[in-house]
Amino acid sequence: MRSPFLAALSLPEIRWAALATVLFAVGAVAQVAGAPEVVWWSLYLACYAAGGWEPALAGLQALREKTLDVDLLMIVAALVAASIGQIFEGALLIVIFATSGALEAFATRRTEDSVNALLTLAPERAVRLSKSGEEEDVDAETLVVGDLVLVRPGERVGADGEILNGVSELDQASITGEPLPVTKGPGDEVFAGTLNGAGALRVRVHRAAADTVIARIVAMVEQASSSKAKTQLFIEKIEQRYSVGVVVATLALFTIPLVFGAEFEPTLLRAMTFMIVASPCAVVLATMPPLLATIANAGRHGVLVKSAVALEELSKVDLVAFDKTGTLTQGTPRVASVVTFGDTSEAELLRVAAAAERRSEHPVGRAIVAAARERSIEFPEPDEFGSTPGRGVDARVEGRSVTIGAPSPLLPADERQAQAAVAELERSGHTAVVVLVDERVIGVVALTDRVRDGAQSAVRSLTDLTGNEAVLLTGDNQPAAERLAHSVGITRVEAHLLPADKVTAVKRLRTGGHQVLLVGDGVNDAPAMAAAHVGVAMGRNGSDLAMETSDVVLVRDDLAALPKTIDLARRAHRVVKANLVIAGTVITVLVAWDIFGTLPLPLGVAGHEGSTIIVALNGLRLLRKSAWQNAGTVPATPTAAVTGGVSSRQGELHRGA
Repeated sequence: MRSPFLAALSLPEIRWAALATVLFAVGAVAQVAGAPEVVWWSLYLACYAAGGWEPALAGLQALREKTLDVDLLMIVAALVAASIGQIFEGALLIVIFATSGALEAFATRRTEDSVNALLTLAPERAVRLSKSGEEEDVDAETLVVGDLVLVRPGERVGADGEILNGVSELDQASITGEPLPVTKGPGDEVFAGTLNGAGALRVRVHRAAADTVIARIVAMVEQASSSKAKTQLFIEKIEQRYSVGVVVATLALFTIPLVFGAEFEPTLLRAMTFMIVASPCAVVLATMPPLLATIANAGRHGVLVKSAVALEELSKVDLVAFDKTGTLTQGTPRVASVVTFGDTSEAELLRVAAAAERRSEHPVGRAIVAAARERSIEFPEPDEFGSTPGRGVDARVEGRSVTIGAPSPLLPADERQAQAAVAELERSGHTAVVVLVDERVIGVVALTDRVRDGAQSAVRSLTDLTGNEAVLLTGDNQPAAERLAHSVGITRVEAHLLPADKVTAVKRLRTGGHQVLLVGDGVNDAPAMAAAHVGVAMGRNGSDLAMETSDVVLVRDDLAALPKTIDLARRAHRVVKANLVIAGTVITVLVAWDIFGTLPLPLGVAGHEGSTIIVALNGLRLLRKSAWQNAGTVPATPTAAVTGGVSSRQGELHRGA
């Protein structure tokens, strides 16, 4: 890995700024030492060329497009200074201006490096296995769903997929944040870019290269880096008019005194000094560096903020609402018990239910299929399959109609035995799912889930940070929802919510004057995410729709990262305001000094460009590891593993792929 010094020198802006600084220093020494004037003038002019050619070219290109660039104003001021014999002051302006530009380039590169570091994780090549077992070395981006790839010991996994055979330990820290390698075997999912251990694996690809977790991370961070916050858009909107105003004011400050008999050289010097100190360089740099630094820092820690606008909205959040299953819970429910009616056996109920759920991607469906396989129950493929978010699945199995879903919309009022079984299961904190065959209830499946590690401390941190208690919005039954909410420290619970009801609940919170953030993971959460000020999706098992709709993605499903991200967003917002105050104050003081007093050109240059450097460095602070480590720090207590209900099919059904 290159040292930071060599990495900095790889930037042309830094190399040119360094050369300009050396030439200026040698010229100053020669001038003080009494060298011939032609020597130090030549050195200063070389400094002009080294530090000024790039901004001059950029300014002329902008002028050709009928826009006035701040860079051009600085170059003109430096040239005018040289034309009246103030070559030292002009060269000093070039050096400081080039240094601030180099610093800006360095800050931009640091944020880009966070994306490039992710890009290097995904291997360019992979070993594809043909049907006959022959090995073929191919570009990883050419892999398609269904391909079989070989991952040798010590290699990086070439695509997201499922292990068909082989056992090994994989280092998944870059994707999941797990500090230790994880043992993986047949049936387990692996991610592109993770590092294989000592075993050889055969993996079936289930995502195209463009859809892998690592590819989506890169795309989202790049999208965020190219977006602009509302503050930045406002500054850019007024920058052109302000720059034109500076030019007009400079001409007026030059011509009006001359009309009244002022001396030419001092008047020109005062006008040039005004143009330098009034230029909005620091104001332009006040916003994006801290916002981009925050986005990059959060991205390094598994939180993808999709845009600078989302980051601004995140800084204003004062109330957090949670979905339940897959968000506050692990989202991997298991079948706890089965209740059957009539002559239906437990094995038959699981066989029929697993067949109907075979194509389902919802955690409840996967739990039922897993329960059948654990009991070695064979089940057929469904002839037809359909799912309705908030209701359940409908399938045709062996010519029979099978419906599985939440009790409330499916159980007839006269099914007293089933109603009693459901009520008893829900009172005990389980989630009940009813199974109907040809519109006849044949049984009830009870499921449980575990609270996600760190959920309690995350909820407490968010409550302390926002000043308002978190809210649980779930489609689950009231007893199961309240049991889970109590275990993580939430008392405000709204249960039995359909997807549309969640939207209504979010809008009601907004109407109450709150800046609402909603955390969810399923298809049914996407409408409520869109209704909230900020939507946050769980990245590992969340649905594609939820991640597309959301403004923020928790790639590692780490709820503890959420209060840190909000706190860091608030710090970025404070830094932006501080930068604007610094820039505005310096400009006001220097302009007033130049108009009402006599501001020396070197002091004006140092003050103006110094404020630009201070603003850039202030934003760059948010890239440091300590900025993340110190964010959202609230004393935490261990969270006990609590068994609670998993989402019923009423409000959290079928999240999609």
